[in-house]
Amino acid sequence: MNIPLRRDAVSQSDLNILQISTYDHAGGAEAIAYGLFRAYRRRGFGSYMAVGVKRGNDAHVFEIPRSRKAERWRRFWLGVRRRAHAHDVLVRACLRMAALGEPQRWLERQFGVEDFNFPGTSRLLDLAPHPPDIFHAHNLHGGYFDLRALPRFSAWRPFFLTLHDAWLLSGHCVHSLDCDRWRIGCGRCPDLARPIAIKRDASAYNWRRKQRIFERSRLYVATPSQWLMDKVARSMLQSAVVEARVIHNGVDLTLFHPGDKLEARQALGLPRHSLLVLFVGRVARRSPWKDYVTMEQVVKRLASQWEADPITFLFLGESGEAQRMGSATVLLKGFQSDPHQVAAYYRAADVYIHAARADTFPNAVIEAMACGLPVVATAVGGIPEQVQDGRTGFLVPAGDAEAMAVRLFQLLKDEPLRQRMGAEAALVARERFDRERMVDDYLHWYHEVLAHRLDDDAGG
Repeated sequence: MNIPLRRDAVSQSDLNILQISTYDHAGGAEAIAYGLFRAYRRRGFGSYMAVGVKRGNDAHVFEIPRSRKAERWRRFWLGVRRRAHAHDVLVRACLRMAALGEPQRWLERQFGVEDFNFPGTSRLLDLAPHPPDIFHAHNLHGGYFDLRALPRFSAWRPFFLTLHDAWLLSGHCVHSLDCDRWRIGCGRCPDLARPIAIKRDASAYNWRRKQRIFERSRLYVATPSQWLMDKVARSMLQSAVVEARVIHNGVDLTLFHPGDKLEARQALGLPRHSLLVLFVGRVARRSPWKDYVTMEQVVKRLASQWEADPITFLFLGESGEAQRMGSATVLLKGFQSDPHQVAAYYRAADVYIHAARADTFPNAVIEAMACGLPVVATAVGGIPEQVQDGRTGFLVPAGDAEAMAVRLFQLLKDEPLRQRMGAEAALVARERFDRERMVDDYLHWYHEVLAHRLDDDAGG
């Protein structure tokens, strides 16, 4: 596959960009990829997405094909499983039968080998109507992409890779927490259940396989935080890096911006005369990276100490009945797919809290800041690059419910401080976290790389 680059691809109007992502609509990483995809199209570029699972209906998003025969077999048995309801024996039997449709995949999973068996990856070039001048991949885990295709694709066209977590740096886990074995080859894994879970400890084998792939690849690597870029520099991925840049995530500031608090509360049916503390996180209770336990402890501490105005804690992304804790009310609102609705919740709140065990560069934090909320968050991952301690909010140690409660109490009691920090947060978001700035950063980089490669071709 040796198709020369088009010289007109360097111009502002003739660039075809194919992004690769697990989904078109899902969590933070997918939101960044889809936001870039839409922004490129608005600016007149040929912008397309190839995804593992397509959830929307955009005609320029294409689902990477799977083995039709194996997929039909798997879907049939999963359908039988659904009809089996809670009959444990039948459910287990159906899952085993579904796995038989792809015996190699099933066998490798039993031994803890990461799954790269996705032959549809080779058809990426056939999906979009025009051959891409640029590949731009996001999360490559999630059961849809054959990592072994990287050397071939990156030799043919500039291949940009935005890391949203650290899976590519390890033998299986998305975040290593306090484990440093990813630096030396993994093996003797302390937690096989940590996502992405494996059944047996093949972490050293998985690590070496990724290392061999990267040694034959040429990648332009971006991370949203310096924290993650520092990990890249110490990892086996570094051998593949042609150039690396930290490009902060951005949000749509035409959507996420300060607004009328009472109007937002009325529209959402929230109490008008209560202090409102917000946390946004999809299935945070089950996430090993979000620290829901600490947030629950914060609520209990505040509820036992608070004697002033009514206070409401709102968890957006969790479903359940409202609870009373002393003078506090806890509201659980399910996941909201409409970003306009999410922005309204931010505008309705007084303070945003974010407790996490690991987080690369959470969109929720910068969305909250853009809407004029001071943030109290744990100082892990890339969060200290978002929240300026003492200016736009407060940073506390991970797992320290007492410290988080003290800072939250301080903001809730001091309205001038809360308003001043919220205004500063909105200002910082406008200066640093505008999605249009992120789009510009990537487009400028694409054009620099294409121009350089064309110069090399002309000189050679």
